[in-house]
Amino acid sequence: MSNVIPFRKRVVDPAPGHDIDLLTAVDAAIRDLRDIAQVCRRGRRQADECRQMLERAYRLAAGEA
Repeated sequence: MSNVIPFRKRVVDPAPGHDIDLLTAVDAAIRDLRDIAQVCRRGRRQADECRQMLERAYRLAAGEA
């Protein structure tokens, strides 16, 4: 049986002017998912599928289709 560790919720919103655009957020998520997939055996398939979906969306939005 696995042990679930809850993450603390963000208390403060990001400062004004520090928002990131959608492509930057997706790019960061793709890199994070790639790292997670390399480390976590149980979530590897799900992380890879999510990463592939985000990569397709990123390429289309960035005009790299």
